[in-house]
Amino acid sequence: MVPFPQQLKEARELKGYKQREMAEQLGIKLRSYQQYEGGQRRPDYETLVAIADYLDVTTDHLLGRTDVPK
Repeated sequence: MVPFPQQLKEARELKGYKQREMAEQLGIKLRSYQQYEGGQRRPDYETLVAIADYLDVTTDHLLGRTDVPK
């Protein structure tokens, strides 16, 4: 099982997005997003769903429960 921060970073990089773009799209501060990828914070449910939607992956994929993105 791949940890959430690593899965999040890999999914973002596969789409070619920068951390700043993710933060802006989610309506959060850049530092908050960086903490998600750094493992210091976890997003709330609504933000997790928004991340999955924006990256076009499932929440299970982000949480490391499956290797299949969709």
